[in-house]
Amino acid sequence: MDNLKAVKQCSLFENMTDNECLEAVARLRGHSETFQKGNILRSAGEDLPYFGLVTRGIVQVFMDDINGNRIIMATVTTGGSFGESLSFLRVAEIPVSIYAAEDCEVLWLSCEGLENVPCDDRIGQLLLKQFVAMMAHRTLDMNDRIQVLSKLTLREKLLTFFSQCANKSGARTFSIPLDREQLAAYLGVNRSALSRELCRLRDEKKIEFYKNTFKIL
Repeated sequence: MDNLKAVKQCSLFENMTDNECLEAVARLRGHSETFQKGNILRSAGEDLPYFGLVTRGIVQVFMDDINGNRIIMATVTTGGSFGESLSFLRVAEIPVSIYAAEDCEVLWLSCEGLENVPCDDRIGQLLLKQFVAMMAHRTLDMNDRIQVLSKLTLREKLLTFFSQCANKSGARTFSIPLDREQLAAYLGVNRSALSRELCRLRDEKKIEFYKNTFKIL
């Protein structure tokens, strides 16, 4: 498997040897597919029989509000995954769309391999345990998102988001996988208003930034 290194970056395959990882992927009926930037991987209203693991590029999960404004729910980079809950629950019509934010490769995996795992099946039990842990971490990530969106002002949203990014990176300087338009969609705000507030924060010497790299002062 050419993308084994990227696959092992995913927490689902943590603590597995190369051979164990290959066996685990086979159990989950893994198969790869490539997409060009802008391609829709899955549209809202369709089913999602497999969840995805990004082995190259960036994938974004989004939904449109009643006014047609795009809201980015998740940005998934190499080693990250998406759609696990929707696939596991066999949701007939998913409420989100998934698209390639840049040229990418996705390893599709089936949740069926996580069902009816015997107690003495070491790899199966490890997969199941790590799948549950991965979903628990996803819940924590959603809590971070709620913390950001619950702030009343754009400034508060930005400062909360930057604080979360700094904590995750372990440094006051960090990069985000979002351009200005995508960041505005993630925060649910107007792009022009976002640009103005970023400039104000910079002028007040609260942050520095260049493109998608930021520093909290």
